[in-house]
Amino acid sequence: MSLFATKLVDDYGGTTYNLTGLGYGALVALMLLLLILACYITGGKTKFKTKHLVFSAVAMALAMITSFLKLFEAPMGGSVTLFSMLFICCIGYWYGLRTGIMTGVAYGLLQLISDPYIISLPQMITDYVLAFGALGLSGIFCNKKNGLVKGYIVGVLGRYLFAFLSGLIFFGMYAEGSGMSAPVYSLAYNGSYLGCETAITLIVLAIPAVNRAFAKVKEMAVAD
Repeated sequence: MSLFATKLVDDYGGTTYNLTGLGYGALVALMLLLLILACYITGGKTKFKTKHLVFSAVAMALAMITSFLKLFEAPMGGSVTLFSMLFICCIGYWYGLRTGIMTGVAYGLLQLISDPYIISLPQMITDYVLAFGALGLSGIFCNKKNGLVKGYIVGVLGRYLFAFLSGLIFFGMYAEGSGMSAPVYSLAYNGSYLGCETAITLIVLAIPAVNRAFAKVKEMAVAD
């Protein structure tokens, strides 16, 4: 792992890893490859449209920008942002499940590049690849009534599942002293910031003008 990451020991004796230049380069290349492949795989058919790449890239950029606009940041990772998860869920809502998951994974790699916290390869995969990739589950409802709202809820629940598993498996020791078991602590900790952002987003989506605006954007995104 030394080619892609260097080992560090924190003040508490724990081991973390920092990405090397080669590691950053590999992640950037993989992220771009996934984004391009996602635009080839749309609606069960193999095709490519520049529009799909542009809309997906813009949505990822908006998600990245809003991920830095934090209303609240939890002490050990996780934050309430200004709708960053919504923009990733939009991609699945526009182009379907496979494209949504692949671009979600690409976004997870982008998050890993911008703000890495790595204690092991399994933790990295769970927190960045699987958790953010799960936001693409929004694609299940791409052709359904109220598909964005339903897809957003399912996508966030998917991310919550992997955040819970990560908290339970890799960070369960922090439950000591909290008066809660590791599973309850992970459920409560990850549910606090994910639940808050979800509630705020759903309230905004319930505004008729906002709902119509997102429907109009989808028309533009999928139009031939």
